Amino acid sequence: MQRYDYLIVGGGMVAANAVQGIREKDSEGTIGILGAEPNGPVTRPALTKKLWTDPEFSYDKIWMQPEQDDGTTLHTDTRVTAIDRVRKTVTTESGEPFGYGRLLLATGGEPTRLDLPASERVLYYRTVMDYDRLRELSGRGLHIAVVGGSYIGTELAAALIQNGCRVTLIHPGEVLAGKMFPPAFASRFQQAYIDHGVKLLSGRKVTGGHEENGRVRLELDDGDSLEADAVVFGLGVKPRVELTEQAGLKVEDGMVVVDEHLQTSDDAIFAAGDIVSYPDHILGRWHAEHVDNATQMGTTVGRIMAGSRETYDHTPYFYSNVFDIAWKAVGKLDSSLEMVEDVDPEQGKGVYYYLQDQRVKGVLLLNLDPDRLDDARAVLADTSPQGPGTLIGRIAKA
Repeated sequence: MQRYDYLIVGGGMVAANAVQGIREKDSEGTIGILGAEPNGPVTRPALTKKLWTDPEFSYDKIWMQPEQDDGTTLHTDTRVTAIDRVRKTVTTESGEPFGYGRLLLATGGEPTRLDLPASERVLYYRTVMDYDRLRELSGRGLHIAVVGGSYIGTELAAALIQNGCRVTLIHPGEVLAGKMFPPAFASRFQQAYIDHGVKLLSGRKVTGGHEENGRVRLELDDGDSLEADAVVFGLGVKPRVELTEQAGLKVEDGMVVVDEHLQTSDDAIFAAGDIVSYPDHILGRWHAEHVDNATQMGTTVGRIMAGSRETYDHTPYFYSNVFDIAWKAVGKLDSSLEMVEDVDPEQGKGVYYYLQDQRVKGVLLLNLDPDRLDDARAVLADTSPQGPGTLIGRIAKA
């Protein structure tokens, strides 16, 4: 049986950053990474962003290299099916056991799927293989249906329309991203897609579909149907917590519960990334499925596993870039909350604040420099009553 001082289940961005964190504190301990996918960690955001829109960003730049030394081993195509907390071992799908001193669970998320099997023309977008297949289909004038109006769906629709595809974007909202963005910004956001030639089917959901004659026919909830050369789904992800549940670790609301040290209910087992609920020092009990969190939390949990007594005190941001719109946000984006707007309509730059009971719960930065993120965190941390008088100009003119 192979045994590692530090064993990581999951081969994504958290894993790669955890290796870096471990090595900051321990240069000698052995590290094993067990990843279910056939390749190593990648910078996953590039699969919907830079690879499509930045000609200077080449394919080889997506690969992360966690195997930095002889003491670190990456096992690909290796899916873990069980944890034995007493023996401190995990067992893989093939029946192979691995021992650990300290274990990190970073199993990420599984794309939400419909009753339509994945294929060469039906993609539940998540992996490098999904990108490779979609890239094969692009540039040929084919009709691609994109299902989902959140991050993945909107980014892919923008990417594909700029790379030689005809695109129909199907989403359930009346206005694209209307549940997340303020009305004025949501309207501008939606119009950008229309101006670039994306056909929007708003207020619709896909209920099923099938493939025939090299095409895909989607059935919609209004009784209509849509035919396309291929369909790509971006319906969000579900945290992969089955392994954690089977091991008897604490899971609530579909997420692994960790403390400020990213430790589970077992002292030898840690968890990080998309699967966890953690105590954010500004936002309270929080869950984040974004690259900034994967990077910062991964590095931090690596150091903690290797002996650091620090806590995870980073409040992550999330972002997207489509067409000429670049936005970043911290906290909760919910358009049903009270809004304070501080935006220059001519330049398209500024800040939206989301308030509840005179407390700022979320900050949306529109086309502003990244150095404004700390200002946004400071506003979120301010417990004094807030309103237009205290917020207008606080960030945009800082």
